[in-house]
Amino acid sequence: MALAICLGASGAMPVWAAGPVASVPRLDISRYAGQWHEIAHLPMAFQKDCASDITARYSLDGPGGLVGVLNACKTLDGATKQAQGVARPVEGHPGRLQVRFAPDWLSWLPWVWADYWVIALDPEYQWAMVGEPDREYLWILSREPTMDRARFEQLKTQAEAMGYDLAPLIIATPLR
Repeated sequence: MALAICLGASGAMPVWAAGPVASVPRLDISRYAGQWHEIAHLPMAFQKDCASDITARYSLDGPGGLVGVLNACKTLDGATKQAQGVARPVEGHPGRLQVRFAPDWLSWLPWVWADYWVIALDPEYQWAMVGEPDREYLWILSREPTMDRARFEQLKTQAEAMGYDLAPLIIATPLR
């Protein structure tokens, strides 16, 4: 009982009590391709210098039939920071990809590939939420540079139900 009271008082659902992180059952990569604007993310090393205009562009013309990935942002000093990579689908799981930003010659190493799971997706492909099974990374994306606050709150609630700790969530763009 004391444990339940303590957990309830914390406001955050412990990972062991959360539902599993699940990817969407269908993903049309040709509809997903294109420019996305980041609305929010959990902290990660690549993005520590990003101050604004955080985007991800997915293209169908990646090498060897892979999806091309270009992440970009503006830093505090106004410079543009970019990371170019590729993504590959995970067989049998349409909403799951693996991404790699390491050079091609390292692609045979399993640890250079990271999970990229689309865990929520607008039927019209106007917003998406991306995560991974360890709940360390999370991105809320939109085709527009901003997002409706109510939609944003719904996505946060869904992420929390999957066990994501959103206390360190960084909101990258103003909400409307």
